[in-house]
Amino acid sequence: MKFTGNTNEYFEILNIDSSNIDLVNKQEDGVLSMLWFTEDNNTVLIDTVEHTFNKNQIVFFTQFNNRLAKQIQSAKFLKFNTPFYCILDHDSEVSCKGILFYGSSNIPILNPNEEDINILSTVWQMAINEFKSADSLQLEMLQMMLKRILILCTRIYQAQDNFSEIDKGQVDIVREFNYLVEQHFKTKHTVSEYAELLNKSPKTISNIFGKLKSKSPLQIIQNRIMLEVRRMLRHTDKPISEIGYEVGFNDVQSFSRFFKKNEGIPPTEFRSS
Repeated sequence: MKFTGNTNEYFEILNIDSSNIDLVNKQEDGVLSMLWFTEDNNTVLIDTVEHTFNKNQIVFFTQFNNRLAKQIQSAKFLKFNTPFYCILDHDSEVSCKGILFYGSSNIPILNPNEEDINILSTVWQMAINEFKSADSLQLEMLQMMLKRILILCTRIYQAQDNFSEIDKGQVDIVREFNYLVEQHFKTKHTVSEYAELLNKSPKTISNIFGKLKSKSPLQIIQNRIMLEVRRMLRHTDKPISEIGYEVGFNDVQSFSRFFKKNEGIPPTEFRSS
């Protein structure tokens, strides 16, 4: 089921199995998505790392996540573009810059309990019913249904992760930091550069991430650079010097040192392997 508005905003809900698994792999600019598995034994390669998902696990993707669904028994797939939803509450916890998409340097994987599943199933069905109501209120109602789904999932994620250790203002800093890294990782490589954008000190940012028992801010920046580099080494024929230049290194020697420090082998060896 799909809604498309007058300005190309859209919201779509699909059932996925082995017959249409390619729909999960489609990369689209400005599209955020949610995959809710309804049977065990599903395998998805996310940013070069293979993940196995079982029944009622939920995972969220941004447009920057490279994914390859290798096996899906059964799943519910929800996706929307930023014009559909980000016009609402742009900087709130449940917006397209919310913690489900930019709250963590890790892929957000939810493990809802039975009560969570019952509530979420009810709201999901309400959203499906709303696709059938083609009237002047449909856009607003579908936006409301999507927001309810995101609120429920945000609560699940907050309860299972360490977000209870920090206050809302600090959660906002974590979200904004991760979002800024996605925008600027090719040109900004230090915590101090992002701290300046956030009008915070590097120490403040490091302390907040320390409370989450997460990767450090510097690790997040470097991991994002490495993810992009691995993709280019595996999927393009670009010279290594050009790849290094694209992610902000002025010479191939400094890029090679950076890569070997993080990967353990030189980029030439990584590519050949």
